[in-house]
Amino acid sequence: MDYVSLCGIGIGLAMDAFAVCITNGAITKKVTPWFAMKLAICFGLFQSVMPLLGWLIGKAGESLISAVDHWVALILLSYLGIGMIREAHKKTYCGIHDRRQNDIKPKTLVALAVATSIDALATGIILPSAVGASTVFLMGVSVAVIGLITFFMCLAGVYIGKRSGALFSCQAEYFGGAVLIGIGIKIFIDHVFL
Repeated sequence: MDYVSLCGIGIGLAMDAFAVCITNGAITKKVTPWFAMKLAICFGLFQSVMPLLGWLIGKAGESLISAVDHWVALILLSYLGIGMIREAHKKTYCGIHDRRQNDIKPKTLVALAVATSIDALATGIILPSAVGASTVFLMGVSVAVIGLITFFMCLAGVYIGKRSGALFSCQAEYFGGAVLIGIGIKIFIDHVFL
């Protein structure tokens, strides 16, 4: 089994979730250890479950997944990003000075986790040949490694966002919305044009 390639795939898959966690750390009023763990667990879980689902679907579903995954990611992330920008604008218009959120809604967290792990679903189809995970055990190890990498990157991302949030707290929600839309567009462009 090629652990170097597996770690590279894990880091690559975790980058979108990492960026979202930085944003959420920046726009949340009080970042508690529970808040950080909640995001890290959710993103780590989805990043590990999606490749497993992709592997189970197998080659029969590859064309179906690759035909719609970029659209799902674009629509979900754009919807969430526009919602963040609209909320930030509403707070600015109403004169609310502290624009940061108290917590993240569970449905928003799940939507973000699904949207940022769509690539992992498609990756699961090719993962066995990419890293040599030829058995159920090795596939289990692969998805566990991807989940753990995502977990630790997201945990760090929340605290990076918390630290940097003070620097741009007034604009963090606008920035966060733009990041989500940008990630959706990037996924779409990567799948359609590259």
